[in-house]
Amino acid sequence: MLDRILSTLDKVPGALMILPLFLGAFVNTFIPEVLDIGSFTTALFRDGTAVLIGLFFFSVGSQISFKTAVPSLEKGAVILVAKFGIAVVIGLAVAFLTPNGSLWGLLPLAIIAAMSNSNGSLFVALTQQFGSRSDRGSIAVLSINDGPFLTMVALGAAGLAQFPIWALVAAILPMILGFVFGNLSDKAREFLAPGERLIIPFVAFSIGAGIDFRVLLSSGAVGIFLGLVSVAMSAIACIGGVYLWHKIRRTPKGARNLVSGAAESAVAGNAIATPAALAAIDPSLEAIQAAATAQIAAAVVVTAFISPFLTAYIHKRQLAKGISPENEDAYFEGTPVDEISAKPEQESTNASDSEPRSSQELYAADATPVPNLSSGHH
Repeated sequence: MLDRILSTLDKVPGALMILPLFLGAFVNTFIPEVLDIGSFTTALFRDGTAVLIGLFFFSVGSQISFKTAVPSLEKGAVILVAKFGIAVVIGLAVAFLTPNGSLWGLLPLAIIAAMSNSNGSLFVALTQQFGSRSDRGSIAVLSINDGPFLTMVALGAAGLAQFPIWALVAAILPMILGFVFGNLSDKAREFLAPGERLIIPFVAFSIGAGIDFRVLLSSGAVGIFLGLVSVAMSAIACIGGVYLWHKIRRTPKGARNLVSGAAESAVAGNAIATPAALAAIDPSLEAIQAAATAQIAAAVVVTAFISPFLTAYIHKRQLAKGISPENEDAYFEGTPVDEISAKPEQESTNASDSEPRSSQELYAADATPVPNLSSGHH
């Protein structure tokens, strides 16, 4: 019975991430005491997010080769600029172009804090399931938007705070160590590979355990609206940025994977603390701190559930057009185009079985042979 359920879930886009996320949020909202019984249960299912993500980063880093390191950094920089740029444009437009400096009660502080902060744990989980190695590696750069720093810059308060360089180093060090181990030893890379897929449902549940459905009620429609705007505008900006990057790089059409842009559309949970952090620096913001915090919290909940479906949709749409993360990996690792396109469907499927993300498994019903990169579609 359980085997049939798991086999069915394998064919549902994002199920490995979405279902544990929903379950964690449900438990935290209606029976949170279950997560507080202590010992290993609390450590794993509620308080283990940081440890699990650190371990996940180590596994992800071990699968990144030297050949894909540069594309990972470039892609991360493109997504970072796109996400921050659209947040600043919308936030400052509301601040200066609306009569009272807000849009239907939506505050510029909440807009910039929410839209410029990405949910890193959700990003790595989604790119593991649907993305390429360069997608997952780009988190090393995207960690820069983790926290209030970019919001401070956007609001003109950067001079009142120092850039938390050691916090950034601490965030990406596990990935760097994994990268070193994986490139020094093929056996180490092979040993660590299953960790990517294995950790995903536990990370997802732990993230969900930090979400309370009641937050949606406290902020009303304004917070939900912020979540919808964040997903839509961040996805448009980031997907557009990655596509333009592929065009400038002259990446073959079949390798123009855009999954990372969609995966970056969610709002980070730690963005909720940004208004308080800024109010501590600039007391003039204390008057709007509570409202901005509630709006951001609602956006976190909304985007945490929409972003996985959006990412799964983009991935499936790409496959239908002959674009896949596997093609992107192969291209950046130097595999000749003709050699990739010559692989028969069965061989491609077998190769997919050895990959933790197993995207061919997820879409077994409509999987297509690995396409010729030089003749893919936009």
